[in-house]
Amino acid sequence: MLLLRRTATLIFSAPLSVQPLRRHHHHISPVNPDHLLRVCTILYQQQNSPEPRLTSKLASSEFQLTHEFFLQVCNKFPYSWRPVYRFFLYTQSLPHFTHSPVSFNKMLDVVGKSRNIDLFWDLLNDMARRHFVNDKTFVIALRTLGGARELKKCVEFFHLMNSNGCEYNLGTLNKVVEAMCKSRLVDEAKFVVFKLRECVRPDGVTYKNLIIGYCDKGDLVGASKVWNLMEDEGFEADVDAVEKMMETFFKVNEYGEALRLFETMRFKRMNELGASTYGLVIRWLCKKGMMARAHEVFEEMRERGVRVNDSTLGDVVYGLLTRRRVREAYRVFEGIEVPDLCVYHGFIKGLLKLRRAGEATQVFREMIRRGCEPTMHTYIMLLQGHLGRRGRKGTDPLVNFDTIFVGGMVKAGKSKEATKYVERVLNRGMEVPRFDYNKFLHYFSNEEGVHMFEDVGKKLREVGLVDLADILDRYGQKMATRDRRRDRSPITED
Repeated sequence: MLLLRRTATLIFSAPLSVQPLRRHHHHISPVNPDHLLRVCTILYQQQNSPEPRLTSKLASSEFQLTHEFFLQVCNKFPYSWRPVYRFFLYTQSLPHFTHSPVSFNKMLDVVGKSRNIDLFWDLLNDMARRHFVNDKTFVIALRTLGGARELKKCVEFFHLMNSNGCEYNLGTLNKVVEAMCKSRLVDEAKFVVFKLRECVRPDGVTYKNLIIGYCDKGDLVGASKVWNLMEDEGFEADVDAVEKMMETFFKVNEYGEALRLFETMRFKRMNELGASTYGLVIRWLCKKGMMARAHEVFEEMRERGVRVNDSTLGDVVYGLLTRRRVREAYRVFEGIEVPDLCVYHGFIKGLLKLRRAGEATQVFREMIRRGCEPTMHTYIMLLQGHLGRRGRKGTDPLVNFDTIFVGGMVKAGKSKEATKYVERVLNRGMEVPRFDYNKFLHYFSNEEGVHMFEDVGKKLREVGLVDLADILDRYGQKMATRDRRRDRSPITED
């Protein structure tokens, strides 16, 4: 693996100004849904008909053509270019209607998603001649052409814009590179950047986008090459890029490389280290169980006056619990004046890892008492802690995993999903698949589920499973339906 070269060069480049977008303001009039449905039906049914027939059908529908109406038609056919393009040709023949960059971009997006590159290229030429090109056009064009591996056309597009007076600048290029990297087109974005170096010289933002793109792709070698090239050209890595590289190193278990990069930041750019960088390092050190190092970073963070957010405190609590330092975890937790959901989740997750499901449920009750509302993730963690990821049979034959969850899925009409879990009863030697509590809770997120969870809670209390009863009963009270989730007032009583 290519290791990062660390230099002490501190050179910043002033970003060039971004070309302002040409804005067209139109009065948005309401669209008649009946007219929209009628027009879309005609376009779908007559998309292969001769031009006179389609024109006649559309003219007889008596709809009011506006920009909003055209955009709504495009939304009805997000991946089908023919109906949209036929409608576009029809609107071109109407003297009272003029297209705008917004409508052109919308149609361009539809044609691009359908991968009709020939028509897409013709539309780009038409937009360039009309001077309808803006930054959004550049993004749509490069994402489409890059996704189709039309690399020559990617570069040719920029030259086409220049020849038609639609000049681009560094800001435009950076927006394009960022959009391509988010679409996992990092190699294509790098190709465009290096082919256009003579016209637009990349800056630190360009390299940052490429580094983040390669890291998202999991290509540390590619990210390191861009990093080294950036340093050779005198640019310094942005803090976001540094954090992304560190996070990627952590994810592939290269803790040594990540920590060396962090030490480099501490030595050369201490003033730029903030809560996000410290929090990232502490989180991964706690996951690894390196609590001595995490405590050292945590203390440095507090000594420098960097605000410690609750997410970092939650990671510290979880890390202490994974090392079985329960008393220290409780001291940290009790020292937080108003813990938020991240802290409670870290505490619950750590206790469940120690197989202390009862204590985790007590923390769950405490968070409700303090007015911190649980989420779906809270319930899933607790259910997995009490019943296991693959389910665990209870002591009472009437109240156990099979009757509550597998039987509940059958009742919800999900017999096929429940069949594989029935096999655990028929053949104990067969590997039991992981049970999806998320789907189960989703199936009963309705009024029927409210009564079901209430009944199950009563049965669980009768056999002494009070913790599990409280979890399911609370879910039924506040999380089962959308209306209840909207009005989740804090519960003060236990």
